[in-house]
Amino acid sequence: MERTSDAQRYLIGVGSNRRGRHGAPRAEVAAALALLGGTAAPICASAPLGPSSRTFANSAALIASDEAPEALLARLKAIERAFGRRRGRRWGARVIDLDVILWSGGRWRSPRLTIPHPAYRARAFVLAPAAALAPRWRDPASGRTLRQLHARLTKPRAVPRPARTA
Repeated sequence: MERTSDAQRYLIGVGSNRRGRHGAPRAEVAAALALLGGTAAPICASAPLGPSSRTFANSAALIASDEAPEALLARLKAIERAFGRRRGRRWGARVIDLDVILWSGGRWRSPRLTIPHPAYRARAFVLAPAAALAPRWRDPASGRTLRQLHARLTKPRAVPRPARTA
């Protein structure tokens, strides 16, 4: 297993919208969080993306590991398989989904993994638990903290007024 020289911190996104051997999606997320260790954010419900119609249970874990990003990804994929995850259609129902969101080493890019996660800045179901765990962690691309990214994404917007015609 490839290792880095010192323990690194990783922020892992955790989600489920299908029953598995641990029970309902919330129980699947709780079991994955227990297996990952570290510090976990509260589990919350979120609407599905894409064609799935099932509500997701989401959370995040802040873990320390001496694994390099690719080695951690391989471990996360093994956990997904052990939970019963099968490859299927994108954004479909899944027993568990584990994503590397951020890494204390900054950016990483390989054919299998991009850190920071490419879509996390636009997903409140990722940013809410992430900001609860590590509010001052800075996004390596924008320099904004997780708290700032979440606030910007969820900030109420004024409804535009219709144009007046004369």
